Amino acid sequence: MGSADDRRFEVLRAIVADFVSTKEPIGSKSLVERHNLGVSSATVRNDMAVLETEGYIAQPHTSSGRVPTEKGYREFVDRLDDVKPMSSAERRAILSFLESGVDLDDVLRRAVRLLAQLTRQVAIVQYPTLSTSSVRHLEVVALTPARLLLVVITDSGRVDQRIVELGDGIDDVQLSQLRDLLGQALEGKPLAAASVAVSDLAAHLNGQGGLADAVGRSATVLVESLVEHSEERLLLGGTANLTRNTADFGGSLRSVLEALEEQVVVLRLLAAQQEAGKVTVRIGHETEAEQMAGTSVVSTAYGSSGKVFGGMGVLGPTRMDYPGTIANVAAVALYIGEVLGSR
Repeated sequence: MGSADDRRFEVLRAIVADFVSTKEPIGSKSLVERHNLGVSSATVRNDMAVLETEGYIAQPHTSSGRVPTEKGYREFVDRLDDVKPMSSAERRAILSFLESGVDLDDVLRRAVRLLAQLTRQVAIVQYPTLSTSSVRHLEVVALTPARLLLVVITDSGRVDQRIVELGDGIDDVQLSQLRDLLGQALEGKPLAAASVAVSDLAAHLNGQGGLADAVGRSATVLVESLVEHSEERLLLGGTANLTRNTADFGGSLRSVLEALEEQVVVLRLLAAQQEAGKVTVRIGHETEAEQMAGTSVVSTAYGSSGKVFGGMGVLGPTRMDYPGTIANVAAVALYIGEVLGSR
């Protein structure tokens, strides 16, 4: 870009920074006073006129200053030289807080609460998608000779517990055999394949006596555990943060809240984010959802050892601190993956 274009981008950058901070339309005089742009007020006014003509800024009211448009925010985000760095103390605090989670549910609840506090936006974390998870371990515990507890642990940290009622009681030797049979069928397999394997095992043993009935009853319960739980797909935190900036949504806050409640739109946005470590920013109409037109979504994926568990991010008005939000989303995603991958 030529020097004039570079200078105009610096003016745009200053307008974005001031508008995010003050919520007020920005005039040329205040830009010259607050920022060392190295040019006169007349030059800044001319640059603002060009930026307005090209659609990067707009004048919300006659005789007012200018505010960034969706196109202006997009240009600002695309040309971020660096993301606001987090201090080592901040990173340690995030990791320590997440590591204190006792199980998958607790880790994700902590993550969504922390992200909402850090960004002051709505935080969204998708439960690990079972279609990409594998069975790490199956434990079979005898509560009574005729009642078993099955504990399925996935590589994403999910723990699912199910009770199996047996027709006939089994002894310790049979319990050990049952544990080995089910473990060999399930462990290390993706959940879809594990579901098929345990069903095949039950069908193979059907009618052969011995442990056939126990395997069959266990398989029926396990198949339920190995399919997707749609009601647990998303965790949200900080929804009340939206009400701090109702004016930013231009009267469309209700539709945003309805979209969050329905979850379908948000799930689609997170499902499209499949690369851990890469943060995507969708601004306004880029969400491709009419009810989300006044919002921006900053999202990424989290996982471990190159495997994606799910998506996460924040939703807020287009007037947000993009550098800080991107850094916070990336950091929390990184540490969720580390915590779940180490368990």
